[in-house]
Amino acid sequence: MHIETLTKDIIYRGRAFSVRQDLVRFPDQHTMQVDIIEHVGAVTILPVDEQKRILFVRQYRHATGKELLELPAGTLDQGELPERCAMREIREETGFATGKLTKLGEFFLAPGYSTEYMVVYLATQLQRNPLPKDQDEIITLQAIPVEKAYEMALNGELQDGKSIAALFLARSYLFA
Repeated sequence: MHIETLTKDIIYRGRAFSVRQDLVRFPDQHTMQVDIIEHVGAVTILPVDEQKRILFVRQYRHATGKELLELPAGTLDQGELPERCAMREIREETGFATGKLTKLGEFFLAPGYSTEYMVVYLATQLQRNPLPKDQDEIITLQAIPVEKAYEMALNGELQDGKSIAALFLARSYLFA
């Protein structure tokens, strides 16, 4: 199917993303305005310590109006490689560096309206090596046994989509 983009206009530029309005023409010749969030991309890290616990972060998410339990994650800096971003973000959000980083997979986060592309990593061989947190991050670290984390994902206690997806991408590594 060929969809023709007739125009692309940036209507908002923010710190983390831009909003673009496209005018597109469909094969039947009707046109429609489509709003797109342009995002540089991001990473999610699934850190597992020596006790087979997954390190989650609990943080307030203003869009939801509540604190969520999530895996550490972050937005790529312009031109930054996902692996480098993952190594930086795990240190900022958990205080641990990873001795071994394994790519688990990648996916579009919300392809109906966003270009955000997420790369997921498993982080093992953790050692204490913190970096300063971002100013807007008020984070509490929570170590949860692997089996309990999967239980929480299945019973709805975890509500963060990227964290749920990362858990299932890691399943064969964690239960091998």
